[in-house]
Amino acid sequence: MAKGVVEVHGQEVEVREDTYKAYRGVRWAIICIIVFAAIVAVLFLGGFLTTLKNGGPSSPVQTEQSTH
Repeated sequence: MAKGVVEVHGQEVEVREDTYKAYRGVRWAIICIIVFAAIVAVLFLGGFLTTLKNGGPSSPVQTEQSTH
């Protein structure tokens, strides 16, 4: 049976291959969630700062009046 080594609390522990793959999958899932949250935060803050720079949010009525 294949083995894998994972680090738990600073110690290397030898585990079965299926346990190692599950550990690695959970680690990748957490990393992907963090990266996704960071991208969403950057896009949200970019849109928020653009709105503030343009004088605040405008209603659809104000937008319609400014185009005519």
